[in-house]
Amino acid sequence: MKAAQIIGVIPARYGSTRFAGKPLKKILDKPLLQWVIEAAKTAKCLNGLIVATDDSRIAELSESLKVKTVMTDPDLPSGSDRVWAASKNIDCDYIINIQGDEPLLTGKVLDALGGALKNDVQLATLARPIKSLEELMNPAFAKIALNHRSEALYFSRAPIPFPQNGKLTGHLKHIGLYGFKKEVLEKFCEQGPVELERTESLEQLRALWMGVGIKVVLTDYESWGVDSPEDVIRVERLMKEKRSR
Repeated sequence: MKAAQIIGVIPARYGSTRFAGKPLKKILDKPLLQWVIEAAKTAKCLNGLIVATDDSRIAELSESLKVKTVMTDPDLPSGSDRVWAASKNIDCDYIINIQGDEPLLTGKVLDALGGALKNDVQLATLARPIKSLEELMNPAFAKIALNHRSEALYFSRAPIPFPQNGKLTGHLKHIGLYGFKKEVLEKFCEQGPVELERTESLEQLRALWMGVGIKVVLTDYESWGVDSPEDVIRVERLMKEKRSR
């Protein structure tokens, strides 16, 4: 059987409302986007890598790193729409949406996700065990409830399942990387936002609403996205700790 062809797409928008110019912000000695690109290049599962952007400065950086760059409409409503716009004319079976604000990303993490993209999986994502009740209760993090096939039953910012006895029992934090079957990503973007995802502000609930099964792969990856200048300080501290080990 022919191996699935998997393309990685990094959506990198300049005009973030919370942190303008974020992809070019220096994290230690490199721009944020460069950390993500260099990690993605080490993934064995990817047959190609694209940066999808709306800004010539970001395109200049990605091209200097020898990555294919596609200019996309700045008015696209989401990262998923940007990913689809950049990949719709590419011959591939699956598309991994690689968040452009995850400087702690590794190729190993992408390979864990890519390994799930077979046997007609429609959509796959990642999760890691929650380590404290404080983390479980934090609405900034999405949690996942699974069925016996490691497929998502629901995602929520609320603590699910609710710990009646005050103890963690295999609770999971969602890690926001997605591997879409190509035609599923097309239908996902054509559908547009639904009420369920607006209520929780979680885009992945659109897929569940559409009846798309989501395979969840467990990982020990500690995700930390950069959403604000304060996050830069936290990520740099984590990187320095990792270097000193």
